[in-house]
Amino acid sequence: MIHQWNGLCLAVLLSGSVMAAEKAPEFVELFNGKDLSGWQGKGYEVVDGTIVCTPEGRNLMTEKRYAEYVLDFEFLLPPGGNNGLGIHYPGEGDAAYTGMELQILDDTSPQYKDLKDYQFHGSIYTMVAAKKAPLKPVGEWNRERVTVTANSVRVELNGVVITEANLDELEKKNPKHLGVKRRAGHIGWCGHGDRVSFRNIRIAETAPAVTAEAWKAEGFVPLFDGASFTGWRVEKGSEGHWTVANGVLHYDGKSQAKIKDLWTEKEYKDTTIRFDWRWSGMGPRMKRPIIDPATGLETGKTEDVEELDSGFYLRGAIASQVNLWNWPVGSGEVYGYRTNKKLSKDIWAGVTPKEKADHALGEWNRMEITMKGDRLTVTLNGKQLIDAAQLPDVPAMGRLGLQDHGSAIDFANIWVKELWFNGLIDHSQIRSWPRSLPAINFGSRVKLTKVCFARCWDPLTRYLINEVDNWLRIFQTVWVVFAAGLANHCDRPA
Repeated sequence: MIHQWNGLCLAVLLSGSVMAAEKAPEFVELFNGKDLSGWQGKGYEVVDGTIVCTPEGRNLMTEKRYAEYVLDFEFLLPPGGNNGLGIHYPGEGDAAYTGMELQILDDTSPQYKDLKDYQFHGSIYTMVAAKKAPLKPVGEWNRERVTVTANSVRVELNGVVITEANLDELEKKNPKHLGVKRRAGHIGWCGHGDRVSFRNIRIAETAPAVTAEAWKAEGFVPLFDGASFTGWRVEKGSEGHWTVANGVLHYDGKSQAKIKDLWTEKEYKDTTIRFDWRWSGMGPRMKRPIIDPATGLETGKTEDVEELDSGFYLRGAIASQVNLWNWPVGSGEVYGYRTNKKLSKDIWAGVTPKEKADHALGEWNRMEITMKGDRLTVTLNGKQLIDAAQLPDVPAMGRLGLQDHGSAIDFANIWVKELWFNGLIDHSQIRSWPRSLPAINFGSRVKLTKVCFARCWDPLTRYLINEVDNWLRIFQTVWVVFAAGLANHCDRPA
C-alpha cells in the first residue's frame, strides 16, 4: 500500500511542475542604426547604419552600466584594423586597465607578426590569450558574442568559442589589475584611429544566479516571477518605464505616472524580503551629508557623490522605506525615521547603517530585510547594517513597494517569506511530501486570493480576505509538518 501512495504523491508533484526548454534570452538594441543615442564619446560617426571609428576615434561607451549579459555584434576590419571591446569600464582611464579590453584586431596583418599571445583577436588584453580566431577575410563582416556573468567572460567568434576566463581566478593572478576586480561598468569601443565598423549591436541582460531550491527550503517564495508583473500594480503612465526581461525588473527612472512607484497587489505583515538590485544608469554629481553611524546625526561635513536614489517600501508606508542610494552613509538606512525630530536619539541611531556595504556602482547587491512587529533588521551583501531597530507607529500591515526617485535601477530575484507563523518552523528541516500520503495542492488558495485582491479594493473586505488566506496558510503549514512527521513514522522498521 505504501508503494501505491508513493506513486500518487509523485504524480501530484510532477503535475504542478513546469517542464519546458530553456527560454532564449530577450535582446534589446544598443544601436538604433541612425545616431549615437545611448552612447557617449567622440571620434565615431554613423554611416549607412553602422558605427564607424574615425582617425580621431578613441573611446565610445554606453551611457548605461551593465553587469551580467550576453552581447552580440558584428564588426568589419580594414587591413591591419585595430579596436577593442571594453567591458566593466568605469568611464575613466584606459579601458584596458581600469576595465578590461577584449581585442578586436586584424591579427593576420604582417605588421602584427610579433604579437604577444594576449594581443591576438579575442584575447583579454595583458591577461588571457585567445585561441586562434576564425576571422573572416578582411572586408567581410564577423559575428561575435560575448557572455559576461558574475565571475566569467566567454567570447565566441563566428560560432567558435575562442576565450573562456574565470574572473575570480584571473583576479588572483593579476592582483594589481584594477579592471579585473570590477564586476560591472560601461561597454565601449576602444579605438586606435583605424576605420573599424560595427553594426547589429544588441544585448540581453541577465539576473544573478540563485539557488532557488535552497531559498524555497528556507520558506521563501518568489514575489517577482522574472517574466511578468503578476502580483504587482503598474500604474498608467509607467508602461515602458518599468519593464521585465530575462529575469530582471528594469526601471529607467522616467515614469510619467501619477504614482511612479511599483507596489505589490498583496499586503504583508511580518516578513523577510530577499532581493538583488543594482544601479544601471548614471546620476548627477551632488554634495551629500556625512552621517555619524553611531548616532545617526549629520557631522556637518559633505562628500561629492554621484546622486542615485531609490528604496524598498515596507507595509505601504512612505516613512518605513529602506533606502537604496549612493549617499556616504550607504544603503539600508530608514531616512523617514532618522530625520524625524519627534523621535528619540536611540531611534535615529538604530535606523542608521553601521557601515557602507554597497558594491561598486553598477554591480549587483543582495539585500535582506526583516520586518517583525515594529522591529527592522537589514543585511546588505552579507553584512548586517540594521539590527532590530524600532520603527514606532509603523503600520501592522501593508503592501511592499519599489520606489521611484528618478534613478535608473534594476531588481531581480525578489523573494518573500511571511513570518507570522512560518517563522516558528525551520523549513530546511521539513522533509518533502511523505511517501505515505498524497500531496495536497494549495494552488487554488493562491489563485483565489489573487483574484479577490485584484477585484476588490475596499479596505475592510481586503483585510478579511487576507485573514482567511492567513488561516489557510496556517492549515497548509500544519499539514506539511504533520505529513512529514507521519512519513518519518512510516519509515521506521516494524
